[in-house]
Amino acid sequence: MAEFVYPPVIGTALTVFRALDLRIRIEGAEHIPAEGGAVLVSNHISYLDFLFAGMGAFKGGKRKTRFMAKDDVFRHGISGPLMRGMKHIPVDRTDGQPAYEAAVKALKDGEVVGVFPEATISRSFMLKKFKTGAARMAADAGAPLLPVVLWGTQQLWTKGRPKTLTKRHVPVTIMIGEPIELTAQDKPVMVTRRLRATMSEMLDRAQREYPGKPSGPDDTWWLPAHLGGTAPTLEVAEAEDEAEATARAERRAQG
Repeated sequence: MAEFVYPPVIGTALTVFRALDLRIRIEGAEHIPAEGGAVLVSNHISYLDFLFAGMGAFKGGKRKTRFMAKDDVFRHGISGPLMRGMKHIPVDRTDGQPAYEAAVKALKDGEVVGVFPEATISRSFMLKKFKTGAARMAADAGAPLLPVVLWGTQQLWTKGRPKTLTKRHVPVTIMIGEPIELTAQDKPVMVTRRLRATMSEMLDRAQREYPGKPSGPDDTWWLPAHLGGTAPTLEVAEAEDEAEATARAERRAQG
């Protein structure tokens, strides 16, 4: 089936990245399967992560990733038509079953489906707890899991910080791990633990090998606390997430 929206979006993104001279390094592109369904699982540190995680799959095998994203994005006047045109999968957080079924069908049809198992952006830039959905859909579809780690994208646009979409020369790491094949005996909880452990090792290496350095004492916000940065710890970040979720629920209750 012809793709009328995805190719120009990819072309535009690559043109912008070149204009900004982003120092993009892709490692492990050979792990992207040439065909067949696969669940691409990425950490989440930026609002732009779907672009970079998708770039890894595209560069690795010309694969177009169908990302699962909250349905609010699909209702937006500008992003909505683009998301639908690229055949991404809307997720209703009050009832995720239809999205899950759509994702499994896409996998069985040979698509790459993109998932952010942390569900929200990590304010600490470390891995949050993973939901088991990626492992369950991979098992149901008989597809491998593709662990992907991004680093550097938080400098462009992340939660709680102003957009810096015109920032130039930012190094961006896209690291793709070996596929994790599942068997019928594998339990989603155990597979998810294995997946998170693998991605934690990958993220640690991506952070320590990252060529970018803070430009000064006011530019340490994008570094995790354990690396000398001023990003909140995982525990503090989780408390902030809980406070935000509570406030959001209260606003919904008030109408």
